[in-house]
Amino acid sequence: MQLLGHLDLDGHGNGGEGISLHSSGGRRTLYIAHESAPVNFSVIDVTDPREPRMIAQTRLPHDDVRSNSLHVAGDLMAVAYQTKAPGGQPAGVELFDISRPGEPRSAGFFDASGPHSRGTHCLWFVDGETVWASTGLADFEPADPKDDQIVVALDVRDPSHPREAGRWWLPGTRKGDREPPPPRHPRFDFGYRSHNINVYPRRPDRAYVAYLDGGVVILDIGDRSDIRQVSRLDYHPPLPGFTHTALPLFERGLLAVTDESVLDAAEDHPKHLWLMDASVETNVVPIATAPLPPPEFRTRGGRYGTHNLHENEPVPTAYQSETTLVGAFFNAGVRAFDIRDHFQPRLSGYFVPEAPPGSRAGAIQINDVYADERGLIYAIDRFSGGLYILEFEAWA
Repeated sequence: MQLLGHLDLDGHGNGGEGISLHSSGGRRTLYIAHESAPVNFSVIDVTDPREPRMIAQTRLPHDDVRSNSLHVAGDLMAVAYQTKAPGGQPAGVELFDISRPGEPRSAGFFDASGPHSRGTHCLWFVDGETVWASTGLADFEPADPKDDQIVVALDVRDPSHPREAGRWWLPGTRKGDREPPPPRHPRFDFGYRSHNINVYPRRPDRAYVAYLDGGVVILDIGDRSDIRQVSRLDYHPPLPGFTHTALPLFERGLLAVTDESVLDAAEDHPKHLWLMDASVETNVVPIATAPLPPPEFRTRGGRYGTHNLHENEPVPTAYQSETTLVGAFFNAGVRAFDIRDHFQPRLSGYFVPEAPPGSRAGAIQINDVYADERGLIYAIDRFSGGLYILEFEAWA
């Protein structure tokens, strides 16, 4: 991988888990969510990837809210708001009209605040009609405070009046459920919460959900008012938990799954990128893991292990591949894997920037990646490094 361009995001280089690319009128605009306040999101002109240029940067109303996730569909962008503690505001999903990329305009808001809600951590929005949100709600009281974010479908066909269309949570995690609560992890209790929710036009009746300590969940969403579980694979314990992403590779009957590293210095080791056979969706089976970064990275600084994947977003500006996976690996940078032999994934490329100035980790912490339809990779650092634009010629 070769570095084409870099931008420190005007001194606010703390990228979150949201990168989306919008193309209109011959210009290419990248939208980046931020890991924490004071910045809400950054808007960068990447028409020339060697000279990225900031064209807008919005602020949050206060430091007790973060907008960690965003997604663009056409001229509409959805942004997630999560507060530091339950009961705070704003908490939920804001919709923006981005028909003028440098002048984003609020178009609507779904309020998810409530006495037991921190709002929305992560969202998926690719069809212009439904936002899939991992969120708390005003009327959802978790049995354990760690279990406060569930799967919620929001109908945003009228952006000025978004409304809930359906919800699902792991049985036993809501106060008052008839089902018994799931057992807590004896060592790493990160909670039973929804994280990434992936829904594709290829299977509009399925949602592929990473549910932290609950593992990988496949949902039947054919009737959004009555969402049902198809299957669940939970492998924690013995492993540490925090399942983050479940990416379906439809042509091959596979799932690519990451468990996020959330503790520094590999204290929650191992955190893998898994390949799973999902050809029988009621019986998902792990079949391989991608090679971990070299062990010396464990003490380099910050987090060691997997985080996000490029998720083959079904939009014109996203690269589509079922044979190469590209992921964010914190202090091991951006890493790509050739999975043509899905029983033996192999490293096919990587880029590890130097430690950014001002990083409290003392090392790069690549937090998210996005590959455009030309194969360029956009990667963001968690603390201070900002945006890195990479050229990668080894796509399988």
